Amino acid sequence: MTAAVESLHATYPGRYQTDVRTPVPAIWERNPHITPIRDDDPEAIGLDLGYPSINRSCQEHVCFLAGYTSDLGAQLGVPLRLTVNRPCLYLADEERQWIDQVREHEAHGRRIPFWLINAGIKADYTAKAWPVEYYQEVVDRTLGRIQWVQVGGREHDHPALARVIDLRGKTDHRQLIRLAWHAQGGLGPVTYLQHLCAAWEKPYICLLGGREPVTWVAYPLQHTLHTIGLLPCCRTQACWRSQVVPGDKTLCEWPVLGMSRPVARCMAMIKPTEVVAILERITCT
Repeated sequence: MTAAVESLHATYPGRYQTDVRTPVPAIWERNPHITPIRDDDPEAIGLDLGYPSINRSCQEHVCFLAGYTSDLGAQLGVPLRLTVNRPCLYLADEERQWIDQVREHEAHGRRIPFWLINAGIKADYTAKAWPVEYYQEVVDRTLGRIQWVQVGGREHDHPALARVIDLRGKTDHRQLIRLAWHAQGGLGPVTYLQHLCAAWEKPYICLLGGREPVTWVAYPLQHTLHTIGLLPCCRTQACWRSQVVPGDKTLCEWPVLGMSRPVARCMAMIKPTEVVAILERITCT
């Protein structure tokens, strides 16, 4: 939604004042387009934004980044198109001077390059899981060349990886935003970390499989590993299934069992070798 607000003010400078009510206020800190507005302000108009273009994402080349933008324009009754190609986050000058958590707690004040890794999933979208064994293989095969830092919220399933710096459950939102700013890049599924890396124009290796359209999730510096066209369930379009094991949402047709956690076959088809090859290409420069 930051892209929608950015696009609104770029298109109609000085015409609107905007404030937001979202689950993560830290995302909006330092944003120059946000003006505090009281809930009871009689001149304020409340809009409940969504991204209805998701319903056309398998038929049209539309992106998630533009979803809120087109809905905002439609609700305001004005022409509005996306003017940016990434989420729009802001840091204060003083924040840029603060040392990151890796340097502060693990490197004893030394500045070391690192990559962020999100090996976790939320319980309502287990179809996004990549095998834990594959994450560990990537870590092991890049040992000595890449310092991995594992991140993830306490409330989700983030299995511990070996030979990484463990910051699971140790970052609030603002800390994670700054950590992504300091990082060299990131690895994981379609998730929060992906959008943070895009915001700071950092490379991200996105483990997509066949669940979502590539055009819906792609960012300019992102390497998207997908299986659209390789399985019957995603032969011509994304499946949009949510669960690998039975739950309250749509179920994957091709589960792979026997690993540390069940995964969708489309995710198991993405091999660690592919990820390592991309990392070698990125880090050799």
